[in-house]
Formats: sequence, structure tokens, C-alpha cells
Amino acid sequence: MFGKPSVIVTTAEACRKVLTDDEAFKPGWPSSTMNLIGRNSFVGISDEEHRWIRKLTAAPVNGQEALSLYMKYIEDNVVSALDKWSGMGQIEFLTELRKLTFRIIMYIFLSSESEQVMEVLEREYTALNYGVRAMAINIPGFAYHSALKARKKLVAVLQAIVTARREWRRKNPPTAKKDMMDALMDAEDENGRRLKDEEIIDVLVMYLNAGHESSGHITMWATLFLQKHPDVFKRAKAEQEEIVKNRPPDQKSLMLKEIRQMEYLSKVIDETLRVITFSLVVFREAKKDVRVCGYTIPKGWKVLVWFRSVHFDPETYPEPKKFDPSRWDGFTPKAGQFLPFGGGSRLCPGNDLAKIEISIFLHHFLLNYELERHNPASPLMYLPHTRPKDNCLGRIRRVSTQNVKRGEI
Repeated sequence: MFGKPSVIVTTAEACRKVLTDDEAFKPGWPSSTMNLIGRNSFVGISDEEHRWIRKLTAAPVNGQEALSLYMKYIEDNVVSALDKWSGMGQIEFLTELRKLTFRIIMYIFLSSESEQVMEVLEREYTALNYGVRAMAINIPGFAYHSALKARKKLVAVLQAIVTARREWRRKNPPTAKKDMMDALMDAEDENGRRLKDEEIIDVLVMYLNAGHESSGHITMWATLFLQKHPDVFKRAKAEQEEIVKNRPPDQKSLMLKEIRQMEYLSKVIDETLRVITFSLVVFREAKKDVRVCGYTIPKGWKVLVWFRSVHFDPETYPEPKKFDPSRWDGFTPKAGQFLPFGGGSRLCPGNDLAKIEISIFLHHFLLNYELERHNPASPLMYLPHTRPKDNCLGRIRRVSTQNVKRGEI
């Protein structure tokens, strides 16, 4: 695979071993991924560096206090986006969802940026992602070549933002409100080392990409699955109506405790994460000869952790291709059996934020909208990289009693 001798691990036990044993395995991403996401990002740095930067960057996007800070912003943007889409002509659902989730992650990392800058960055990320798992062939016409050009544009824009922020900080006194970029600029390890611009930019490239791409796709698929299964839609909608019904009269916005009460919707999201398995594989490399499930993986060999096979194991998930949120009733998967955000020390640090975003979107969608697919006879394909116009054309219809609008999606 990618010019290296490789082993693909497909069982829960083997995946858990490879993901959690940092003494035996290290990141082993292809050169295309390293060059595009950045060698100073999580895909390329040592375990020691990773622990430092992860601790620094995970705190603002995890935990009750941190998530509560962003909920109002997320909800305002979700409500605004749904209302806007319902009044528009035909749009690509995934494209619009990406813009929405990108706006949210930009706010968390950079506080704010102009609409023009956000559109440029999001567009270049789309091109970048086509090359992340491609062969590193830098010739016009190949995905990697186009992705490299996109990376160059992304770095140029982010460098201008970093430079402007450093200049602003030099001229102005420190403020109480700090975003992720401030945290990266203020970071200092035990030896007094601070992050250089190129290191900050690589971390931003990685987080801004991961922070909008996966949540946008999963939100799209969850919406489609809800529409395809009326019984699931009805039960999830009833849960959201009950939450609103029990809300104090003076409360206008969602609270984090209400999201914690969305037990059935959480199962819908987990089932979507299982069926779609957006991040279908990660790459590791054996640091030494290591035994895994009775086999010896030689030092230097690549090890691909194949999440999709774990999530479609009929021993764990009967009828695995069936979308069935009720399978989670009273079921808690064992270690290694459910890995939508990876595992071990390199577990995706934004997993809580992603589920909050998806929950807020589905809450308002279920209460106020329905999606009428453009071609209901066409099959739903379980492919997260399918172009949106191929799988989610339809009509979004506002069904609440006030401000009724129609539009195509």
C-alpha cells in the first residue's frame, strides 16, 4: 500500500491493540497525507509533541464548560442556515453543510474572519481532501497535484492571518477572550520553546479540516437516514418536542443538559457514525517486531486500522448494513468495537464538539423541517465521499406553523 509492505487489521481486538500500544506503533501516514496536512500536525509529530499540543488544543473543544461557550453561536448559525435554505432554489446539501460547519470551526479557532476568506479556505479544503489519501504523484491531472496547489493557497491565507494576529497582539494589551490561535501563540513547553508560525499553520490546517469535513458529512447522512425511515423520524421528533415542552418559559435556546437528554437522537447519531464510518482507516507503523492476534508484524511495516470492517461485523452488529438506531438499546460495545473517532492516545480531540453540532442541527431540523428527496426511488449509497448532487437532491420544506417557506435542496 502506497509503496510500503502493509498489514490491514480488521477485528476489534487487533484494531484496539494497534491504536492503543504506543510502545509498538507510531503514526504511519503516506507521504501524500503528511505533505498535505502538514508534518507539524498530528499526523507527523512525535508522541511527546503530540501530547503537548493535544492537551493545549483539546481543552477548548471538550468538556461541559467549553462546549457551553459555543452552543449559542452554533445554534444561531444552524437556525439561520435552515431558514435561508428553505427560501432558496436548488442547492447542494453537503456543500451548504460544509460551509456551516466551517463557519463554526473558524469561530472557535480564529474568533472571526471575513465571509470572503471563509469561502476561499473552504473551497481549497475541498480540493485538498481529494489528495489526502492519493498516491503522491505530482503531475497535472492527478489529485495529489491539485491538492498541493490547494495546500499552498491555504498556507498563504493562514500565514496572512497569523501575521496579522501577531501584529495586533504586539500593539494591543492582552484580552480576557482568547481563541485557539491565541492559545497556540501563547503556548510554551517545559523548556521554554514556543511554536513557530509554520507549526501553528500546520495545526490550523489539520483542525480546520477535521473540524468541518466529518461533521458536515455525518449531518448530511443522519438527515437522509431520518427521512428514509419515517418511524425513526417520528420517534426522534417526539423526543425533541418533549424537550421543548419541558423547557422553562423564559428559556429561548438549547442548553447542554437538554442535549444530554436526547437519548434516542444520540443513538441515531451513533448508528449513522457506524454505518457511514467517515474515517474508514488510519495508518500506523510498527516500531519493532510485534505480535498481534497470533501474527508477527515486522518492524517498519505499515498497519492499516480498518474501522469499517469492525463496524460491519455481524457478530457485534446483526444485519450490519441495516440502519437501526434501536440496536443501541441496552447495548454498550466493548473496547475496539466502535471506533468512529479512532482510539488510544490519538483519539479525535473534537469528538464531543462534533456530536454537539450534529445534535443541534438535527434538533431544529426535526422540529421544523422535512426533506423531500428529488428522486426517492434512487438508492442511498453508503459512501461518504459520494458527490452531494448524486445522493441528496430533494426539497426541504418548513413544516412549523409560522413563516412557512419552501425551497429545493
